Order: sequence, then structure tokens, then C-alpha cells
Amino acid sequence: MRRDDLYLSDIIEATDHIGEFIAGADFEAFQKSEMMRSAVVQKLAIIGEAVARLSEGLRNRHPEVPWPQIVALRNILIHAYFGIDWDEVWRAARNRCPVLREQVAGIIAAESENEAAR
Repeated sequence: MRRDDLYLSDIIEATDHIGEFIAGADFEAFQKSEMMRSAVVQKLAIIGEAVARLSEGLRNRHPEVPWPQIVALRNILIHAYFGIDWDEVWRAARNRCPVLREQVAGIIAAESENEAAR
């Protein structure tokens, strides 16, 4: 079984890629670019999959992160692709991913400190 720290690293990497994909873009440019939309959706799906595979213990230790909502967005993106709300995807990419990245970086640091203290 893969360790939580690897899934957390996957989340950081995916949020960084999303930031690169949308850098300098506005919503109109996002809407017009199939490549940008597809790339963002793919990375959001990776984030959701990584979150779904995190241990329950880690998720319980860090309730400040909206874990269930992240997995729910992944499920919508994967299973209801033709019904995607692009406004919601844009908000997730532009506003929520930077926050999630900071939260996960903090979790990595906290978990590392806890591990070192043992």
C-alpha cells in the first residue's frame, strides 16, 4: 500500500501544475481552451483520487481540509464529464487549489514533525 506522504506529494504536484496551466489566463481564456480545460480536469481528478486514497487517520487528523468535497468533485469530473460546471472548475483551479496546496504543505510538515518525535 502506498504511503500517505506520497499521495500528499501527488496533490502538491498536481496543484502546482494547475497553477502553471492557468497562469496569466482569465475565465474567458480558460473557457476557450480545450487543452487548458482538459489539463486542469485531469489534475483535479488526480487530486481527488489521491485524497480518496489517503488514510482515514490522516484525514481525521486534518479536518480543516474539505476532503469529502474534493473527492466529490473528482467523482463529478470523472462520471459526469459532459455535465461539468466550468465555472466551478475554474473556481477550484484559481481559488481552491492554492489554498489546498498550502494546507497539504502544512500537513506534510506536521506529519514529518510527528514522525520525527516518535
